[in-house]
Amino acid sequence: MALTPPRAPTGPVGVRLLAGLAVVPLLRLAVARHAVPPDVGWRTGCDACGAPIDLGRPWPALGPAARCGDCGARVGAPPGTVEVALVAALVVAVLVGGAPPVVAALLWWLGWVLPAALVDLAVHRLPDRLTWPAAAGAWALLGLAALTGAGATPWLRATAAGLGLGLFFAATTLLLGRRGFGLGDAKLALGVGLLLGWSGWSTLVTGLLLAFGLSALVSLALLAARRVRWTSHLPFGPFLLLATPAALLLAP
Repeated sequence: MALTPPRAPTGPVGVRLLAGLAVVPLLRLAVARHAVPPDVGWRTGCDACGAPIDLGRPWPALGPAARCGDCGARVGAPPGTVEVALVAALVVAVLVGGAPPVVAALLWWLGWVLPAALVDLAVHRLPDRLTWPAAAGAWALLGLAALTGAGATPWLRATAAGLGLGLFFAATTLLLGRRGFGLGDAKLALGVGLLLGWSGWSTLVTGLLLAFGLSALVSLALLAARRVRWTSHLPFGPFLLLATPAALLLAP
């Protein structure tokens, strides 16, 4: 039996990977800009020396080293985290597959939510500048998928799931205050509901169970290691981010 030779790295997957890595400076800039307290506008320079952080001079501050080119202080997300997360996102998109607009919707959402989750880990907030475009773009691209052959049913289900999940998270904030989820989580949940609802109601339930399960496991591990207390508040955005592609991979 003849063996099929391996695909060259210059094939479609390799091109996607290289194109994805090209946006690393943009993602790192988003983290550096928004990983600030709520009462601060956004970061424009190195905290240590004030050197500007922008796309006009991306290296090494916005590269894998994540270090200021003038003083060597760390800038934004830890070294390697954005790159690893981006490669994982591209692999997930390839494995999930589907119509091009659906894959584009997932990649669009991940492109905005990856930096948002890193910001959430750093300062416990999900910036509107990242969560709103993530949901709006995913909704529009899924609408394009509906127009180009998928039909209106999955798009209407996705819209209902996104609005319902967002309202649920927002309701916990209004009813429970600090003990509930934040409004940033509610805006992030819009996109989560859209992507999982497109695949089906069972996928939405699976995603929520995974998010809450991961959150519980990490919380227990941190409690056992005495890294947090029972009253500590863990950011929920990263768990929503991890659970969404995981649920899509598990979907029929």
